[in-house]
Amino acid sequence: MYALVDCNNFFVSCERIFRPQLEGKAVVVLSNNDGCVVSRSNESKAMGIKMGTPFYQIKGYADKGRLYACSSNYALYGDISNRVMSVLADAVPKIEIYSIDEAYLHLDGIDPAKVPELCRDIVAKVRKWVGVPVSIGVAPTKTLAKIASHFAKKYKGYRGVCMIDSEEKRHKALSLTDIADVWGIGRRNAPKLLAMGVNTALDFVSRPEEWVRKHLHLPGVRTWEELQGRACVDEEKEGHRKSICTSRSFADMITDVRELELRVSDFAAMCARKLREEGTAAGEVTVFMYTNRFREDLDQYFPSATVKLGVAANSAQEIVGAALKAFRTIYRDGYKYKKAGVIVGGIIEADAIQSSLFDFDEKLRDKQDKLSKVIDLVNSSATSSDASLLRLATQRPGHYADGIRCDFRSGLYTTSLDEIIKVH
Repeated sequence: MYALVDCNNFFVSCERIFRPQLEGKAVVVLSNNDGCVVSRSNESKAMGIKMGTPFYQIKGYADKGRLYACSSNYALYGDISNRVMSVLADAVPKIEIYSIDEAYLHLDGIDPAKVPELCRDIVAKVRKWVGVPVSIGVAPTKTLAKIASHFAKKYKGYRGVCMIDSEEKRHKALSLTDIADVWGIGRRNAPKLLAMGVNTALDFVSRPEEWVRKHLHLPGVRTWEELQGRACVDEEKEGHRKSICTSRSFADMITDVRELELRVSDFAAMCARKLREEGTAAGEVTVFMYTNRFREDLDQYFPSATVKLGVAANSAQEIVGAALKAFRTIYRDGYKYKKAGVIVGGIIEADAIQSSLFDFDEKLRDKQDKLSKVIDLVNSSATSSDASLLRLATQRPGHYADGIRCDFRSGLYTTSLDEIIKVH
């Protein structure tokens, strides 16, 4: 059996922990640069506000006091997520973290009669110890557990826990679940299935396996099997990412080449830091830039360029140097740039780096690696407001987030002593 623990309206719930006056109010959390809605309270959903709605379209509600808007505060959300996951890890022998606000609990070896009480205890503990409301769906497969968690979240009568532990319950749950809401089907395949008369999850499992394989191939068959109650979705294996991207949309369009170089350097340095944190190294660095595609009155330009590294690296010096080399090949004067980013690819384990026969920079690379360790050590001990105490001269002074619009950001209550909550 699996239990999917899903944090309700997670970003909004994180904001409410330290701002209890937002309980019962319509609240939305906005994307970077306060662009569009990425999280909604139940009250804002009832107002008809959709995910992805641009903030300017609903700003009038906020101005009138009918809606409370919060800028994204990912440092806070990440820390709260870690606290939730630690509570879950203490409750069961095995946990599989699926996303920042979801985790699967493996219930093998636990007496089935004790599962409902265990789940209700988890709901109460996470709410009391962390302050975040969660919903739990229990079922013999991950896909069914996902469906059960939706019912647990939607209907108060479940008190946060819904179990699909019988054929009768499975049949009823599938009949009440739209095909577009099935994990593994999604919005991409839903229109095709609807056109063929498949409206619910029950309609889908009623089709023969050969039909499913013909129209949705192997992934569709796996989903079909899971909905039948037969587990076939493998456990997510931990491993290094194939690529890492750091990008930002700018609060204001940028035309100055020096300012763009500083931004690209920042993004590249952040990618290098992530590589070191994960014990990996990259073999190539890509830089891309966008003008504002919504400004049809302006000239448009969407360039990108990739630089291959002779030897995979994760030092800020090499990654930033490659990024600037790529940037200088694509920058064109006369355009107003709205977004830029850096992608590092060809990622391998850091201890698997192989030098080439003609690698004349091996000693220099060793020095850069040692310097990177010092930079990481100093910056990791800094407060979040001084997150880049040590940095390359090609980077901007100050915090990495400079230049991102966040007019409604809450404090870094749990990660910065400078912004710890004050009680008067």
